Amino acid sequence: MHTEKLYYEDPFLREFPAMVQTCEAAKGGWQVTLDCTAFYPEGGGQPADCGVLGGVRVTDVHERDGVIFHTCDGPLEIGAMVMGSIDWDRRFDHMQQHSGEHIISGILCEKFHCDNVGFHLGAETVTIDYNAEISWEQALEAERLANETVWADRPVEISYPSPEELAALDYRSKKELAGKVRIVAFPGADCCACCGTHVLQAGQVGLVKVLSCQRFREGVRLEILCGRRAMDYLSLIYDQTRTIAQRLSVKPRDAAAAVERLEGELSAAKAAQAHLEETAFASIAREHAGQGDILLFQPPMKPDSVRRLADAAAQTCGGLAAVFAGEGERHAYALVRSDGGDIAPLVKELNQTLRGRGGGRNGFAQGSVSAAREEIEFFFTKRGGAG
Repeated sequence: MHTEKLYYEDPFLREFPAMVQTCEAAKGGWQVTLDCTAFYPEGGGQPADCGVLGGVRVTDVHERDGVIFHTCDGPLEIGAMVMGSIDWDRRFDHMQQHSGEHIISGILCEKFHCDNVGFHLGAETVTIDYNAEISWEQALEAERLANETVWADRPVEISYPSPEELAALDYRSKKELAGKVRIVAFPGADCCACCGTHVLQAGQVGLVKVLSCQRFREGVRLEILCGRRAMDYLSLIYDQTRTIAQRLSVKPRDAAAAVERLEGELSAAKAAQAHLEETAFASIAREHAGQGDILLFQPPMKPDSVRRLADAAAQTCGGLAAVFAGEGERHAYALVRSDGGDIAPLVKELNQTLRGRGGGRNGFAQGSVSAAREEIEFFFTKRGGAG
């Protein structure tokens, strides 16, 4: 028994009548077979179609020994004629992604004499693996050529060559093939053995956009978007860029330069802040010179600033400098012993008592506590001082 594959005869077929041949309860629902189907089964990196069959939902489709099995959320009567309706938005999206992958893979494999060794059509992006090193600039050049193929809008050619014709044909394939081979060709870009569904004209791909090109195993992994996905992604990026540009009072195309200028201003401000902190920390350290163990409280500061103040104070006080910076019941802390002595017992007790996290060694410790100033002061008073 074989299922007639209507999705090969017309990949744009959205609804179709069919006869139910079998229906059996199975994991995930009911397994239904038909005499013919327009539902594409998962395979070749392309996900299965979804939709409705005879009033029940089709949640998965797979093929075994030439028979297409539809996983449905309800049973269907054997021998009944039913109408099938595929989720067209999902199907057309898959055709756009798969066809765009063919085009850019054909171009890259031709230019770099490499192989496409992996393909995954995910819910958000498409990833393709190649066994050659490809730079970001080369990937963008392939993107440009792929879109020129799309804009040329040539018909997609699908054929089933004889063994003799196949032997003479230059086509891509990830494995040795036997029996009837389906060849999908995008003229000027690709010729490949493939079992998936594709658009009828290259222009129906709409757009090919490369998102990333990263080293992966012996080659690279490309991440791409095609068609509506690419358009939605670029629209989102533009809206974000436009919002950033409005905040910086520049045009969207000038946003990157404005951000770079802002980064320079921020770096200068951080340097100035660090200089002011050093001056303030030195003054505080002088105020506590020779006092031995000291406990200092400061407004909220970054952990690195807390550490630098504790370092400065420890150099003058001659004992333990315990600095807590924060407000309410959240404080960052840094503890520095001027003699570099073992600080671990103190840190352990402090963390247990004041609900803290952190640690250190060689006379230095850093972390945070969930405790108010009064609790911190009581902890050190109870211990007989900061030491």
